[in-house]
Formats: sequence, structure tokens, C-alpha cells
Amino acid sequence: MTALLIVVLFAVFLITDLAVRAISKRASAARELRERTAVLKSALQMNFASEAKSLKRAEVQNARASILAVDDEAIVLDSFRKILVLAGFSVDTVENGPEALTLLRARPYDFLFTDLKMPDMNGVEVVKAARDLRPDLDIAVITGFGSIETAVETMQYGAVDYVQKPFTEDELVAFANRLAIRREARLEAQRRPTVRVVAPALAEVVSSREYCVPGGAFLYPGHTWAQIATGGQVWVGLDDFARKALKTVEHVDLPAAGTRVRRGDLLFVVRRGEEIARLRSPVSGEVTQVNPALQRDPAALMQSPYDRGWVCVIAPSDLATELLGLRIGKPVVAWYQEEIARLRKESPGGDGAAVPWRALESGYFGPGIAHTEPVTDVVTAGS
Repeated sequence: MTALLIVVLFAVFLITDLAVRAISKRASAARELRERTAVLKSALQMNFASEAKSLKRAEVQNARASILAVDDEAIVLDSFRKILVLAGFSVDTVENGPEALTLLRARPYDFLFTDLKMPDMNGVEVVKAARDLRPDLDIAVITGFGSIETAVETMQYGAVDYVQKPFTEDELVAFANRLAIRREARLEAQRRPTVRVVAPALAEVVSSREYCVPGGAFLYPGHTWAQIATGGQVWVGLDDFARKALKTVEHVDLPAAGTRVRRGDLLFVVRRGEEIARLRSPVSGEVTQVNPALQRDPAALMQSPYDRGWVCVIAPSDLATELLGLRIGKPVVAWYQEEIARLRKESPGGDGAAVPWRALESGYFGPGIAHTEPVTDVVTAGS
């Protein structure tokens, strides 16, 4: 009986919670509708002749996007404002191309909607000029049935889509929503850094905005790489993520030939002034060779991490098993994207810069497996 009562009480609670949420959602939607309707009324009463003689403006809070619409038919512009403002967009409207171009120079619109057939300056001319002024702008063309072919033609000049007159309220809202979704997806793709799989030597020439993964090499979670050479030896170095996070290196402490390491053990140390960062071995085995050039020119580690800047060669002791814990190919690209996004969130400027080396070491160069050996435990080449 008690169990049944608990179930009933839980069901009542759940139903009540859902009802409250539904009522709150409807109330919020009604409030937004009232606010947007008020925006429409006030827009008609305001004078924006100082910016453009025919300009009418309707700005909403937390708008989905900002739209500038140009058409020589006032009734079409009235429809744009009424429909799109109620759908959550901020909308400016003007009645000719020159005024639209003036506004594009002054305000950060997301979209331009332009009619094709207008006196003085037609839609094709507006599209061409707008694309020159604002390459970042998304342009949509308003067309009648007889001008669809011309509307399609404008896409070679930079228009992204077209909407046909006459349109219903639902059709226009769906069109604007589709454009907004596509724009946001495009901007998100642009915000994400580019990660490419490249030949090792190409890491020297890629843009600083690009991250590169060495083709054929395995990546360790601590941001060192392992390249299997003929004969089974493994070349090891620092990866491009670590290179860009560290930015500059003044000295490299190398392991001594003959040093035995386990995967995850401290392998080499980089220094810059008082800062140090410890890097871990991607595989277990014995160090058979180190790169003497790094002692003379530690900058090579940053300039050519996958080629001239290699760190050491290891004779592996359990390679077949340990390869299962390393990444290669497409999985590395997805992992890099996650690591870069995480680093940017943690940096003061949101761009991955100025993260202390101590934070890089604890959060990226040995996540979950970082050891605590003092730096003096590193046996440097020649000691």
C-alpha cells in the first residue's frame, strides 16, 4: 500500500511539474508576442530619416538575427516587418538600393533581403555591391514568378537563396529560419579550428590557425607522437597541439641513450625562463638515440615538430599492446577539436593563449596518468 501511495504521489508531482512548465512556456511566449507587437507599433512612429529617408526599423531583444530588407513596394516591406519581427528577428526596411547600401556600411546586419525589380538600382546590382561591401553578409533575393531564372543567376554574385512573391506567413518564417540555421552552422564551422592530416615536413609551413596531425603517426593522450620506422624502432616527438600551446621553447632536456621508460613515464622536458613542462613517453622501451640538434637549436622543436624536431628513438618493449591506447587518422582529428575547444575555454582571452605551462602540463600533457617525478629525474644526453 505504501509503495502504491509513493507511485501515486510521484505521478501527481510529475503531472503538476509538466503542467507548470507548460503554463510558464505559454506565458513566456505570450509575453514575447506582446513585446514584439509593441516593437512593431513603435517602429511605425519613429523617424529614421537621418539614416535613410524610407527607413523603418523594428528591433527586438535577443533577436535571432538582424535583417535589412529592400523593396520598392511598401506593402511587401510591411509584411516583412510584421511577419519576421513576430518570429523573433530584428528588421530594417528601405525602399531603394542606394539607401540599403548606405545602411550596410553603418550597421552589422546578418542578412540582406533584396527585391529584383526596382527602379534606379535593380536587385542584381544591389547583390554585387553588397557582396563587395560586406563579404560576411548572407544575401537572399525576393523574386516574382517570372524572375526565378534571374534570381538563380544572382547566386553566382553571392546570393545564398531566394524567396518567391507572393508568400504566406508560414513560408516566409520557414525561409528565414532556414537561412538562420545555415548561417549559424557556417559560422560555427568557421569558428572551429582547422585540423589536417599532413606529411610530417608540412608542419613547418601550415598557417598558425591550422593544426596538423602527422600522417602515419600515432598520437598519445599526453600530446607526444610515435612513428614506427622500418625495423620496429619508434621515433618520438612533440605534437602540433603542444607546439601551439607552448608557443616558444628555450631549452630541451633530452633523455640519455640507454634510458628505459614505460608508457606515461617522463621522457623529456622543455623550458622557457622559469617555466617548465614535462612530456611523457607514448610507448615503453629503451631510448636508443636522441636528437643532438635540439641541444644546439631547441627552436627546431617548435619549427618542425614532426621532422627536424624529433626528440628520440625508442626500441619498444610492448608495442603491439600499447598501440591500442594510441590514436591515428580521423580519431585524432576529432580529439584535436575537443582539446582545442577545451584549451580556448580555459584561456583568459578565449583563444588558447596565455595558459600557464603548469596548467598545460597537468591538464593536457599527462591527463589521468601524469607522474610526479622531479625534473632532476630526467637523465639528459651526455650526462
